[in-house]
Amino acid sequence: MLRAYKHNENHLLCEVPLEQLEKGSWINCAAPDTNELNKLNELTGIPVDSLQTALDREERSHVELEDDYIFVVVNTPVVLETDAYDALPLGIFITRQFFVTVCLESNSVIQKFLNNSFASFQTYKKTRFLFQILSQASSSFLFFLQQIYKQTDVIENQVRKSLQNKELFRMLELQKSLTYFNFALHANENVMERLMRLRNSPLHSLLKMYEEDEDLLEDVIIENKQALEMAEIYTNILMSMMDSFSSIISNRLAQIMKFLTSVTIILAIPTLIFSLWGINVPVPWADAPLGFAGVILIGVLVTMVATFILWKKDML
Repeated sequence: MLRAYKHNENHLLCEVPLEQLEKGSWINCAAPDTNELNKLNELTGIPVDSLQTALDREERSHVELEDDYIFVVVNTPVVLETDAYDALPLGIFITRQFFVTVCLESNSVIQKFLNNSFASFQTYKKTRFLFQILSQASSSFLFFLQQIYKQTDVIENQVRKSLQNKELFRMLELQKSLTYFNFALHANENVMERLMRLRNSPLHSLLKMYEEDEDLLEDVIIENKQALEMAEIYTNILMSMMDSFSSIISNRLAQIMKFLTSVTIILAIPTLIFSLWGINVPVPWADAPLGFAGVILIGVLVTMVATFILWKKDML
């Protein structure tokens, strides 16, 4: 999907035909095919190889300074399934004419801007737009970190009532998600610090940074550090919980095995007694009228004594 947008005189974001692009337009490219990449290359002059780099799911966050454009890759959070999250790279190109975003699939961070969720958002303010995307990415990480924490509480309550391993597998998925978030936030932090240093770069004309822009970037760096600290704290909490719950489940299993072993001993006692009186040789009370009742009574008494002993030893 290849579309272009620009704010009109009423500060409303409107879609612009690709044939009528103007300076200050925003070109958004999500899940593009080869034809769309070639079209984007014709419109902006950005090499196709650089555009394809932004479509690599394993691409790390970084900043590249070229003669005609600045290429920034940042990580944004994405939901894979109920308990699984990952980080998806978002490519941002700042040229002298356009602001370009490229992503492997539809991005929730970009969607916020398409919905006009930011009052101060303007497509022609390219530096501020870049920092606003970074701010929204950090906010999205914080939001999903809170969701992970809430899911952890739900799983904790389920583990208290269940001996199944599916809750531990869910916690493992959340732990993997936190690991991905931790790595993504560290990479984004490096990008933000690099952008802060670009104030004295020869490419200053491509990345005009006013005082309010610097303040915004500083706020974004602080917000990203908060998300990073939350991710590290939640990771430690989740690891501790997984170790504790594994021990709890193992202890419950040991309790069940102890109970079943005691039941087996109790059942084995009358079985042994009745087996002794069932052999094909002369046995006591073989001809006695109450012999059968006597054997039953012996079996019951011995079983009761064994049950009492096991109960006193906390085996039942």
